[in-house]
Amino acid sequence: MEHVPLRGPVVFVANHTNFIDGAVLFGLLPRRTSFLIKAEAVTGALGWLLDHVGQYAINRTAPQRDPLLKALEQLKQGGCIGVFPEGSRGAGLVESVFNGAGWLAVRTGAVVVPIAIRGTTRPTGSGRRFRPFVDVSIGESFTVQPGSGKRAVDAATALIQQRLSARVAELDAQLAARDAA
Repeated sequence: MEHVPLRGPVVFVANHTNFIDGAVLFGLLPRRTSFLIKAEAVTGALGWLLDHVGQYAINRTAPQRDPLLKALEQLKQGGCIGVFPEGSRGAGLVESVFNGAGWLAVRTGAVVVPIAIRGTTRPTGSGRRFRPFVDVSIGESFTVQPGSGKRAVDAATALIQQRLSARVAELDAQLAARDAA
């Protein structure tokens, strides 16, 4: 937790392997954080809850300005936004990312904090798990080069991808060493 700034705008970026990743971070982070989440999840009772705890629904198939502008405003007021830049659940290796987190960081000057999560996905072939071991590794915060336009956003996005994938690789190595011991 020593890597989480206690004041000022922060963009938390995390790898994504399971729907529960957002809830884990929401409960773990010491600052109130709104997440950019897929619009398909914001339906019914769960949608009502997510909306009322300040989450922003993003339609991943069509550009939407409103949720991004709300997130931008929250950062400008010194708040925190959580982003899963891979855009969807997968292996969580951060091999490719979308540019939303980079755009937010470039536009606001927010610091970026990379977070690796492992253990939320059930291992292949295993049965239902109760109280799984979840490992979360919070990396050192960093800033992106300020600027405007596509070049600045692309550079920020590349740096975010690099730092986040390195954080995931480091956690994976620690877990492999722990399992081997």
